[in-house]
Amino acid sequence: MSRRSRDEGVSRRRFVGALGGAAALGGAAALGAGSVGPDSAHAAESGTAFVPRYLPFRGRTQTGIVRPPPASGLMAAFDVTADDRDELVEAFRELNHETEGLMTGKPFPDRDSAYPPLHAGTLGHRPPAADLSVIFAVGASLFDERFGLADRKPKALVKMPFLANDRLDPARSHGDVLFTISADTPDVNLFALRQLMRRTRGALSLRWMLDGFNRRSEPEPGKAPVRNLMGFRDGTANLDGGNDALMRKHVWVAAGDGEPAWATGGSYQVVRIIRMFVEFWDRTALAEQEALIGRFKESGAPLDGRKETDIPDFTSDPKGNLTPLDAHIRLANPRTKSTDDDLLLRRGFSFSRGFDGAGRLDQGLAFVSFQRRLEQFLNTQARLTGEPLEEYILPEGGGFFFALPGIRRGSFLGEGLLT
Repeated sequence: MSRRSRDEGVSRRRFVGALGGAAALGGAAALGAGSVGPDSAHAAESGTAFVPRYLPFRGRTQTGIVRPPPASGLMAAFDVTADDRDELVEAFRELNHETEGLMTGKPFPDRDSAYPPLHAGTLGHRPPAADLSVIFAVGASLFDERFGLADRKPKALVKMPFLANDRLDPARSHGDVLFTISADTPDVNLFALRQLMRRTRGALSLRWMLDGFNRRSEPEPGKAPVRNLMGFRDGTANLDGGNDALMRKHVWVAAGDGEPAWATGGSYQVVRIIRMFVEFWDRTALAEQEALIGRFKESGAPLDGRKETDIPDFTSDPKGNLTPLDAHIRLANPRTKSTDDDLLLRRGFSFSRGFDGAGRLDQGLAFVSFQRRLEQFLNTQARLTGEPLEEYILPEGGGFFFALPGIRRGSFLGEGLLT
């Protein structure tokens, strides 16, 4: 139990234990509330209202990584069931063709009525403009002996281990291939998933999936666009995806990084499915919540500031009189020269999956980050180990993946890796 007082005198571990028989859960990660990133805003469309659009599929890097996340997200991990590499290559060619049409709004061709139609029909004959993006990533397990890819594995890519406070559910963890789909509405994501699955049914088998949401709002410089299910602003200090210099420094793998040549322009992707014990959190005093996070709940300002955009000055508070030394934002991003290289690009969403066998709400955060080196996340995670916030959260799934480089004209998704 943490050193702070607990409303009703019950710790999260006692709370969980007293409700025995609940579903297995699964360690803490940077939850947000401005936990990582520099002090620039997560910029998007410079103060204009959101207008759904078609997004480019091709480019040096995958479009969806740097885009501000739309209102709806979905992740689906797959095991590869292809018999050989030729079959795997064909599956990726199919993914390439289908995704390009979905993202750019290409109408589906007509087909003889004696055959099934080429699309599910839930969105009409042409996919609507919905800011749809699909990010493709591969897991460490793809580089086993099946397809002769062992010598092409990114150097730091491993199966995600149990980290501090984890209780990972194998049925909700890892995978050979990961789709991260985002769009304005859930039906667009589900349509995209169905279309991609129907093109690859002989080569990919669904392992786990999770869908969720963000409250989409107009970006404002220096401010977070959403709140997480703990009620705190999420993304105040995130990296600016529109800043190419920051992306090159912190997100994109570069030539000379010691990675396989094909990996240049890709990025390590971390997924952490974090269960939040929201009923317990809702019984915790506001002052305690703010001390645990390190920000005021309503304004999002750091505890030594007045506005959300104020930069916390930890050097002027060495004993933690204003911001506790174990506050989430202080551990995740101490704002020191030695931790400046650990900044991450976060792109997660909240989720709600009903309730568990003990009658508790099954809600939380799908933490997603992209980074040039997996070490950036691991260093951040190590600083968070043992934080008092662990009383309220429990990671139960996810995995480590490598997001593929972008798709150039004349090439196909994963061509550098597979051919």
